[in-house]
Amino acid sequence: MGEFDLINRYFHRPAHAAPGVPLGIGDDCALLQPAPGLQLAVSSDLLIEGRHFLSTVDPARLGHKALAVNLSDLAACGARPLAFTLALALPAVDEPWLAGFASGLFALADAHGCTLAGGDTTRGPLAICITVFGEVPPGQALLRSGARPGDDLWVSGTLGDARLALEVFRGTLSVPAPVFDAARLRMEMPNPRVALGQALRGIATSAVDVSDGLLGDLGHVRRASGVGMTVKAEDAIRLIAACVGGTGAEGTFPSEMRELPATRRLEFVLAGGDDYELAFTAPPERRSAVEAAGHAAGTAVTRIGRIDSEPGVRVVGADGTPVPGRFASFDHFG
Repeated sequence: MGEFDLINRYFHRPAHAAPGVPLGIGDDCALLQPAPGLQLAVSSDLLIEGRHFLSTVDPARLGHKALAVNLSDLAACGARPLAFTLALALPAVDEPWLAGFASGLFALADAHGCTLAGGDTTRGPLAICITVFGEVPPGQALLRSGARPGDDLWVSGTLGDARLALEVFRGTLSVPAPVFDAARLRMEMPNPRVALGQALRGIATSAVDVSDGLLGDLGHVRRASGVGMTVKAEDAIRLIAACVGGTGAEGTFPSEMRELPATRRLEFVLAGGDDYELAFTAPPERRSAVEAAGHAAGTAVTRIGRIDSEPGVRVVGADGTPVPGRFASFDHFG
C-alpha cells in the first residue's frame, strides 16, 4: 500500500461541511475560518514510541491519547476545538494497527467536533505529531500568567493513576487486577477537560494542563505569574482515590496501597505525570462559581492549596509543617 492509498483508506473522510474548516484534506494546505471575532489557539504534541507510550498499547487507545493530549492544551486555554493535523511516521504499513488507531482518533475527534484537516505520513520509527486548533474569544483565554496571591489552587479529576499503572508495568508495584485495569485506562485514554476549560473562562485567573506532573506544571504558572504556592498534602493525596476505588480516606485504600509510604503515594499525585487534568487558580470569593463550573462540565474539582506572594512551592501537612520528599516531574531531557 502506498502513502496516498494509506491516507485515503484510513484518514480521508467523506467531505462534509465542518464549521470552521472550509477546506480540509486534499490540497497542499487546509483552510480554517474561526468564527467572526474569535482568536485561534494552537498547540502541538509529539509522541514517540518507547518514550511516551509502550509498544504494547492498544492502537485504538493510542489514537485516542494522541489527540487527547492536544485537546488538553486547548482545555487549559479555555478554547473550543476546531481542527487538527496529523503527522505520522510508521516503520511499516500495518493495516489492523492503522484501522484501530484511526478508530480511536476519530471517536475522540467526533466527540469534540474537531476535524482532521491535513497532515503527512512517512516511513520511520513510530512517531505521532498532532497540531490542534481551537477558538476562544479575545481576552478570555486562560493563561499561566494570571495567578495572584490569595487565589485558591484547584485541580480537576484525579491524579496519580497513570503513574500507578507505570509502576506496575515497571514491576515496582503489585495491585489487584481491577485496580491496575482502571489505572491503565486512565494512562492510555485520558479524558481532556475541554468542557471544564470553557466553563472556567471569566472565573479562573490562570490554568495549565497537568501532563508532566502537578508540581512541575504548576511551576510554569508560578514563574509566569511571579508568585509562590502552598500545596496541602492531605488534600492532594486524596486525588489518587479514583484509581484505587476509594474515597481517599486512609482506610479505603487497598492493602497494597496502604503499605506504600505516604510520601510515595504523594509522589504519584504530585510528580506522576500523564494525567491530563487541569490545575487552575481562582479567587476565594469565586469558589461557588468554580464548583458550579465543575458540575456543569461533569468534572470533579478539588481545592488543594493557595497562591502565595512568597516565592517557591511548599508542600505542607495538616499542621502546616513541610512534608519531606523530592517530587520531581518528568523532563524529556532530564
